[in-house]
Amino acid sequence: MTGSNEFKLNQPPEDGISSVKFSPNTSQFLLVSSWDTSVRLYDVPANSMRLKYQHTGAVLDCAFYDPTHAWSGGLDHQLKMHDLNTDQENLVGTHDAPIRCVEYCPEVNVMVTGSWDQTVKLWDPRTPCNAGTFSQPEKVYTLSVSGDRLIVGTAGRRVLVWDLRNMGYVQQRRESSLKYQTRCIRAFPNKQGYVLSSIEGRVAVEYLDPSPEVQKKKYAFKCHRLKENNIEQIYPVNAISFHNIHNTFATGGSDGFVNIWDPFNKKRLCQFHRYPTSIASLAFSNDGTTLAIASSYMYEMDDTEHPEDGIFIRQVTDAETKPKGHFLPGWILFQSPRRLPATPRILCFLLHTQRGVSVPAFPPDPGAHSDWTSVGHMAMTESMTRPGGWTELIGLA
Repeated sequence: MTGSNEFKLNQPPEDGISSVKFSPNTSQFLLVSSWDTSVRLYDVPANSMRLKYQHTGAVLDCAFYDPTHAWSGGLDHQLKMHDLNTDQENLVGTHDAPIRCVEYCPEVNVMVTGSWDQTVKLWDPRTPCNAGTFSQPEKVYTLSVSGDRLIVGTAGRRVLVWDLRNMGYVQQRRESSLKYQTRCIRAFPNKQGYVLSSIEGRVAVEYLDPSPEVQKKKYAFKCHRLKENNIEQIYPVNAISFHNIHNTFATGGSDGFVNIWDPFNKKRLCQFHRYPTSIASLAFSNDGTTLAIASSYMYEMDDTEHPEDGIFIRQVTDAETKPKGHFLPGWILFQSPRRLPATPRILCFLLHTQRGVSVPAFPPDPGAHSDWTSVGHMAMTESMTRPGGWTELIGLA
């Protein structure tokens, strides 16, 4: 069942959907890779497939390099670059085993692939050619770029943080805080951390700064669990996608549900209706107005009859994706105090802001603001009504 804010794409892949990715500069175009060996480009508003190209095996991931070039890899070990304007393709290189992950890092202008051959490879998209091969401790299951850092999740619940500008050594070696196999890692748009999901209905919110005070903020929570006949069914969390503007994120599980989470206030913002089958992949558009949802059976119960795979396009609102306002005390100073009564009065000003937003401390020079008292309730005396007041609005975190 879909509402007025959601529709299903025509001409979906004929087998499992492995990845959905929006174009970097528009919500018009969506790239979709599939186990049917194809990569498809959709014109979302027109609800039509613009283009399709093939691999010789299942395609496990795809990514835009820029609005006109797609990269993809999969079970055929081949990394392809496809020109979406001319419909011409280029075999860029190979791995020694299936390619599981394909991502682009704009800060360093490099394509990154992760493979079951226990390596990560970097590729120069301008030539295009291989720019380095880097061993990982186990098969690569997932990876994400965060500014110039690369976060890699491997078998054995290992997490490695690399600096893409200096791949000579691993910056951080970690173990997942979740007890079961890692399924997906996605970096915060603010570059401060990442979210990791497992096959056992849990999600961990982690921070990159290794200092003890920052590490104290990390946490994990249960999700994508349903009670059926008084028995709790626990589902894998297959997909994560961040909202680029609000730093909130969506998760999709094998229970067929999509949840939106506020990581700063540790709350679920909303849950959409149940989709026909497992959520295999999610992608917010760059402007955060649209969410692509791949509903695709992932063979959790082996080869059994299942609903057909499909891609749902949902228009999302701030009510669904924006953290609920968190009120913090603040200071207010007026540019034109002459408009205010020249008698002392008490102001109570609450700055509407969100946790996780960096707000500078105030006052920078306490002596210059001695007429102001307390944090929430501020006394404004006659001396502050003089012309030429300050022009600042600064919150206290």
